[in-house]
Amino acid sequence: MTEETNEGLKKPLDKMTVKELREVALELPEITGVHGMNKAELLSKIKEIKGIVEEPVQKTSATVSEVKIQIKEFKAKRAAALQEKDAKKAAIYRRRISRLKKKSRKVA
Repeated sequence: MTEETNEGLKKPLDKMTVKELREVALELPEITGVHGMNKAELLSKIKEIKGIVEEPVQKTSATVSEVKIQIKEFKAKRAAALQEKDAKKAAIYRRRISRLKKKSRKVA
């Protein structure tokens, strides 16, 4: 995602609604058929005309096995925190485990 914003608006193009993108596209004479386009088409045309390069979205660099190893480590730390009756640390580790599980689903 680019942080490129339109001159009059404070939002990045990727965060704009279809209605806002149509308003921007109507100001550009090179684009025709604005009302028949969907959001992806509008974004690509506006970026093409303004010269904004679309950068590919980077996927997470970790592999599933690396994430699962981290989950096991946090589970051990959570068990130790529960043994010590430290509810605050146990809750922190539980949230980290949950986030890592979500990350592993995205990586897969």
